[in-house]
Amino acid sequence: MKPDAAAFFAEIILMLPMSYFLLAAPGFLFFSLDIPPVARLLRGMFHAYFLMLAIAGGVGALALAVAGQPTFVIGIGVLAFAILARRWFLPRMDVEIGQVGEADKASGTGMGARLRRLHLGGMACNAAALAAVASSVPYVVVAPG
Repeated sequence: MKPDAAAFFAEIILMLPMSYFLLAAPGFLFFSLDIPPVARLLRGMFHAYFLMLAIAGGVGALALAVAGQPTFVIGIGVLAFAILARRWFLPRMDVEIGQVGEADKASGTGMGARLRRLHLGGMACNAAALAAVASSVPYVVVAPG
């Protein structure tokens, strides 16, 4: 496999979980996050997203390493970002989901605003990362000249 083809396939591998999340996450905008099963489902989707992004980053880095390209650091960077973002993001979601459940039991009022902000922030970060990866495709795939 040519190095340019390996880099292109590595980018496609990275874009798959990002694209899925870009399409799946907005569905939660139609539901109240004050409902504990909906909030737990959203948390599960973020957990799966970070896990798949870490795996895809590892597979992409491996593909570049096998092709002999030193630029596999990009894949490892995405892998490290996914692991670091997961460690920051999911505990905050857990706290907010716990507070939503307690608030519903105590007062009956909706307290999912902070959880919604986390949701929107996660969607925005994913969209920015996907745009960065997708915009680098023309620089990776160079036409033979």
